[in-house]
Amino acid sequence: MHPLDLPFTRTRHDRAARRRAETDVVEASLADPAARTLVLHRGLLAVAGTHVPTAALLAPVGLPAGQWLFLGEHDGAPCLALVLPDGAEQELPPGADAWLGLREVARGAGAVSGAGSGGQSGGQPGPDAVADADAEVLAHGLAVEAVALAGWHRTHARCGRCGGPTTAVQGGWARYCPVDERETYPRTDPAVIMAVVDDADRLLLGHAAAWPAGRFSTLAGFVEAGESLEDAVRREVAEESGVQVGSGPGDVLYRGSQPWPFPASLMLGFRARATTTAVRTDDEEVTEARWFTREALLAAVTAGDVGLPGRQSIARALIEEWYGGELPGAW
Repeated sequence: MHPLDLPFTRTRHDRAARRRAETDVVEASLADPAARTLVLHRGLLAVAGTHVPTAALLAPVGLPAGQWLFLGEHDGAPCLALVLPDGAEQELPPGADAWLGLREVARGAGAVSGAGSGGQSGGQPGPDAVADADAEVLAHGLAVEAVALAGWHRTHARCGRCGGPTTAVQGGWARYCPVDERETYPRTDPAVIMAVVDDADRLLLGHAAAWPAGRFSTLAGFVEAGESLEDAVRREVAEESGVQVGSGPGDVLYRGSQPWPFPASLMLGFRARATTTAVRTDDEEVTEARWFTREALLAAVTAGDVGLPGRQSIARALIEEWYGGELPGAW
């Protein structure tokens, strides 16, 4: 099996962690005429373009006050994020056309990825198309990092130990509590997501209680304390569907990972082999689970009876990897 191609994993920049210890990393970056900045407000990105919106990479000049984050470097030029205060409405900065969420931006990045590898025409892209694709992939990779980091700052303004206010340090990659004299760092919550396949090569998909009728996806859940990823796969599948996953070599195969900063998840994708097929949902998180052949899934999606996850998700990639190609439709 080939590695999964996932929109949230495409990047062109160096995170330059070596520079975070510099006391003036943000100030030095702002003084660099080659520096570029993403602007965020209330979790949304300032984007450029309307047909294929892309996170806008702006010169950090004349922008309003906010929190600056050091994202890294690209070809030696610093990359920053400016997080505007949540309280008041903010005008779009010059050079941006709209405020959009990361999911909407990711849809554009998926289109860019196709163009950058030859496009829909099947021919070789020209140098301008390749340059545009590289710039948009760069902006998208920076956007994923910026949204995740900004979300962490939004919920960690105070120390988890003493409750006192903390300040951002290390270019925004840590927060410091002067009372406890300790630093805290951005957290990531691991979650497993799996394409469960039985010995007849059918795929198991589930319907979550909170979803509209007809929406199905792969099963998923958070890794618990002291738990291996493989055991998390087996536990979550059993809890949500009643199906048992094998414990032998090759029964749980890692397929790839995808940051999912909504707010702080890392999705770890697997292919899992089911050793039972009887379905018994928990009716709390998952209210229905069904086995699909390729023909049945295609027919259900084409008829509009089943809606699949969006193309920016690892769930969609796992489903289409099993299917062997693209499927129509998405949420």
